[in-house]
Amino acid sequence: MTVALLAALLSLLAAPLLGAPRAAAAPADAAPTAQLTEVTGFGSNPSNLQMYLYVPDTVTERPAVLVAVHYCTGSGPAMYSGTEYARLADRHGFIVVYPSVTRASKCFDVSSPQALRRDGGSDPVGIRSMVDWVTRTYDADPSRVFATGISSGAMMTNVLLGVYPDVFAAGAAFAGVPFGCFATTDGSEWNSACANGTVIRTPQQWGDQVRAAYPGYTGPRPRMQLWHGTEDDVLRYPNFGEAVKQWTNVLGVPGTPAATDTPAAGWTRTRYGGTGDQAPVEAVSLQGVGHNLYSWGMGERVLTFFGLDGDAPAPQPQPGACRVTATTNAWNTGLTASLTVTNTGTAPVQGWRLGFTLPAGQTITGGWGATYAPASGQVTATNASYNGSVAPGASVSIGYQANHGGNSAAPAAFTLNGTACAVG
Repeated sequence: MTVALLAALLSLLAAPLLGAPRAAAAPADAAPTAQLTEVTGFGSNPSNLQMYLYVPDTVTERPAVLVAVHYCTGSGPAMYSGTEYARLADRHGFIVVYPSVTRASKCFDVSSPQALRRDGGSDPVGIRSMVDWVTRTYDADPSRVFATGISSGAMMTNVLLGVYPDVFAAGAAFAGVPFGCFATTDGSEWNSACANGTVIRTPQQWGDQVRAAYPGYTGPRPRMQLWHGTEDDVLRYPNFGEAVKQWTNVLGVPGTPAATDTPAAGWTRTRYGGTGDQAPVEAVSLQGVGHNLYSWGMGERVLTFFGLDGDAPAPQPQPGACRVTATTNAWNTGLTASLTVTNTGTAPVQGWRLGFTLPAGQTITGGWGATYAPASGQVTATNASYNGSVAPGASVSIGYQANHGGNSAAPAAFTLNGTACAVG
């Protein structure tokens, strides 16, 4: 990858980006719940990926598994903190796997011959091992395994659905390219022709590339949801149309939309082979949006497409009560905010997320005691590794720096793991 292209990816990705409880006791090798945990020794892993896992406090019986794949220069922990899938797992009781690249570029291998054929080696094999480990350890439902990713992770989502159609039920790719479009034979991770949107093929040609990844496979193919911004200058917009061609052909549905609507301002959603929320192919075009298109709230639309938003979980254990005191110290266009969160209930809090809305014009630039995402609007502060447990009557102090446009006030309301807190 050229220095310029890597720099572009770095800059655009710098922005922030309950079912019934288990009837049986947690497995002996299970990860701690309600916190991101690295798992080692999960199986065949030819490219030395890291595996990070999030298991909510309660999971559905035979839980679904979601693989959330990061962007270039990212990591599993960054994908965890920059997207809402862990929070959604708390609500719906599924398990999230966050693969993490260890090679220098932090990009997934979506270009080598090994990556583009079933069990050929490289990253897809390691990710398949992660899924198998979770399925065994948590008695997860092998018919409800899903993948989603951003940029390089979106490309890997395409690859996973191509090489393992018998493993994944559906995928959601944010700003990616078709399966096989990034293929190279010289060891390079980057394919400029594909990135620039100049690789144009017929639906049959694109579909044949997917089918060649697993010769002889005749079983069902995973559904695909595609997202792309019209002003994407890293993986250009023509890749969106080519991916639609590919997956409609793979799934054997017409390339003419069965339904078209506008679910949000500037969005055009087309559905192929069906008109409902789980159509075989769903494509969302975002007018005027660049490569960094993922925003908070899109994950819920992914769950709707996957069919995971209908799970009826049991309530999560919540603190009986909480109180937050918040003060700010402002200057010119900057401020610092200090927050003290007190557990005023009778049960300990094990892992916490503090929700609040920043006043208009404020943007978080850094913080301590928690990770904060996104940087503006409705923010979630997630505990650090050292302060996730808060005993009854105990407090935890956190804070952040922010820019402001004139309003330097502290947030007016807070929730702790979904429970409203007293303020002051």
